[in-house]
Amino acid sequence: MRNSSRGAVDPFIVMDVMEAARQAEEAGRHIIHMEVGQPGTPAPMRARDALTEAMRDNPLGYTVALGLPALRARIAQLYGEWYDVDLDPARVVVTPGSSGGFILAFTALFDAGDRIALGAPGYPSYRQIMKSLDLVPVEIQTRAEARFQMEPSDLTGVDYEGMMVASPANPTGTMLGKPALSKLIDAAHARGATFLSDEIYHGIEYDQKAVTALQISDDVCVINSFSKYFSMTGWRVGWLVVPEGSVRQVERLAQNMFICAPHAAQVAALAAMDAGDELETNMAVYRENRRLMIEGLPGAGFDRIAPPDGAFYVYADISHLTEDSRAFARAILDEAGVAVTPGLDFDPVRGGGTLRFSYARSTEDIVEGLARLKTFMTQHGHLG
Repeated sequence: MRNSSRGAVDPFIVMDVMEAARQAEEAGRHIIHMEVGQPGTPAPMRARDALTEAMRDNPLGYTVALGLPALRARIAQLYGEWYDVDLDPARVVVTPGSSGGFILAFTALFDAGDRIALGAPGYPSYRQIMKSLDLVPVEIQTRAEARFQMEPSDLTGVDYEGMMVASPANPTGTMLGKPALSKLIDAAHARGATFLSDEIYHGIEYDQKAVTALQISDDVCVINSFSKYFSMTGWRVGWLVVPEGSVRQVERLAQNMFICAPHAAQVAALAAMDAGDELETNMAVYRENRRLMIEGLPGAGFDRIAPPDGAFYVYADISHLTEDSRAFARAILDEAGVAVTPGLDFDPVRGGGTLRFSYARSTEDIVEGLARLKTFMTQHGHLG
């Protein structure tokens, strides 16, 4: 059978690492997971209890394509609570995870051949989904001095119809302050380009609150999800906020592409939004894990790092150790039993010299993982 050229995208390397780790565990090894950006905690108990109750007398059939009205209203309320933004629930679209949101946004807002500027390193599925939709990702090599976030000066002479940013970012955990984010939005609008803001890690911040693009402009598309802060990765529920004039366009596509996000997940998500005590308990784990990583990674020989502002990742420069991060990560898995993600996933140009460490799992795992990494680096002569 003939395959399409649109389907010829690169693999999501972290998923390959996950599979290799699974095989090692199946063979009886104990693996410490620092590869995947997945909370080690389940969905809040409040969310699970709400779904249990709903399953008793609710058939959980299709919802309308835009999502449960109560959930859309509660998401809009969140923007008032977190950012003092008065958001019309009619602009909120519930999606099958942020991945479904990306597909809907890219399809609704761009035509085949449109060029979308995005920073590297960055989340690899952006460019792969764009390629599969016949869009052109224009990867901008960001500077370490700018903490790997795009700046308007990076876009001089670049032709683009869209711009996408993430703050906090994956894989670096860095954030854009309001002035920096405003300059990027202004730059996009000045050339009539569509601006998209991936805010999936909002809520997981440390020293300051993340800024939503909606604090700056209504003429933006925001993508978010219940996967990270709300600890609901496998439930596959997220949301978009789009300008009023784009809602019907997105709705028509959602009707045909997905019908709706999973009803059960929407019920759980609605309850999760009021599980503040449980979510703050999770954040206490991330804060402690972050402290351990910032202190422990240099001691394990990974000393070219910058403290993340948000999310639960540390991005390490290992270019002085190797230019083959994939082989290096495989050696760490095979010898140390620690799964980490090679930077090639996030930056095909420079990622051969970087690794991403996730600290989303239990604190006990982080302590053990750091000890194993230190042993590995010592055995390979990278530590004195």
